[in-house]
Amino acid sequence: MTEQAPKQSKGRLWLYIGLFLAAAAATIVVVALLMNIQGRKDEARLYPAKVVEIADNEIDPAVWGLNFPIQYDSFKRTEENYGPTTYGGSEPYSKLERYPAMVRLWAGMPFSVDHNEERGHFYSQIDQRNTQRVQVANQPGACINCHAAEAPLLIAEMGWEAFNSTPYNDLKDRLHFGSSCADCHDPQTMALRITRPALVNALAKRGVDVTQASRQEMCSYVCAQCHVEYYFAGEKKELVFPWEKGLNVDDIERYYNEYGFKDWTHKETGAPMIKIQHPEYELFTTGLHYQSGVSCADCHMPYVRVGSVKVSDHWIRSPKVNVATACQTCHKFSEAELIQRIETIQTRTAQLLRSSEEALLAAIDAIVAAREAGATDEELNTALQLHRSSQMRWDFISSENSTGFHSPQESARVLADSINLARQAELEAFKVLTAKQGSQAADAVQLVSNQ
Repeated sequence: MTEQAPKQSKGRLWLYIGLFLAAAAATIVVVALLMNIQGRKDEARLYPAKVVEIADNEIDPAVWGLNFPIQYDSFKRTEENYGPTTYGGSEPYSKLERYPAMVRLWAGMPFSVDHNEERGHFYSQIDQRNTQRVQVANQPGACINCHAAEAPLLIAEMGWEAFNSTPYNDLKDRLHFGSSCADCHDPQTMALRITRPALVNALAKRGVDVTQASRQEMCSYVCAQCHVEYYFAGEKKELVFPWEKGLNVDDIERYYNEYGFKDWTHKETGAPMIKIQHPEYELFTTGLHYQSGVSCADCHMPYVRVGSVKVSDHWIRSPKVNVATACQTCHKFSEAELIQRIETIQTRTAQLLRSSEEALLAAIDAIVAAREAGATDEELNTALQLHRSSQMRWDFISSENSTGFHSPQESARVLADSINLARQAELEAFKVLTAKQGSQAADAVQLVSNQ
């Protein structure tokens, strides 16, 4: 017993030392955790620090950035060139050089002169001012709607009608900013808001009161102010979204046909054509993400954490270069697999676009041949209407900037219809050509016999 007592005493000593060290370590961890939590609480409480009062008419992003530095820092990155993706990105290039069929498809239209891959939102006004399209055509002030932060101020000053109808070149020297915080946010509450009347008008015609929209809906509506198909109505060039009959390309075509609208007359065929702009929102509404309640911002402006603050990433760009944040929040697959899925969708869409272009060029050639044989507009009317319908569908997917990703099945359907309609146009033109050639041959025989 006397030998065991010192051993037991020594064992208890080490036990006490171990317990003391464990308690000390736990205390250090708890204190550090509490300090970190308190620090983050203090940080969150101080954010955003109201440095300046933002006026209702303030459109300079740098002023907003004094109160919202984290968002502003990421928004400034829209000036950066993050490089090309397979079918997009921020590296500018001439689409007319990459896809030369576009020159003939848009013959007689300013897009046949200049059509480039778009850059970040920072450049929206810069690139509009510099495009050759404003030099070869007298564009209306309505074009400013989506390219300059000054648009709401000009509308308030001039009125909606005068703003739309005044030539762009008469107003361009008053434009200094591209996209701005003020386009989408209330300066006092930072709540999302709509600042462009054309969207409000289009939704109202569809029975939608934008003032009752949820925040999730607003996360797409603010984008739909610009990323849509539109046209300039009447002599006053009013900016209108053709949504009254629906948002898919078939609905939009019915609207234009009933309205009797055309953007230009095709220089080679004489067909009354529609130039589709950039219907990202319309195509998106036919896709699975939209049907699942996903908004534009969820993918193009995903949440990021900076310290204790969770904010939307305002470096608006392709999700393909930001898969970890933009996609993996919902899709639990590797980046490589997700990128492969995107590539598969876009490559198949691109292949269909090229097939559609080939079919359209064949239709144009056939119509031109029929005209050279003496065919009239009346005789070619069916072929011309088919040309218009086919090219409108090609343009709907070509000018939409996701290369089919926003709605893969709808994109494939639309392009399949485009190819089918183009081949029908080609056949109708050949029927007219054959009839003309037969008539000319008969006339030649009759002439010989009369001699």
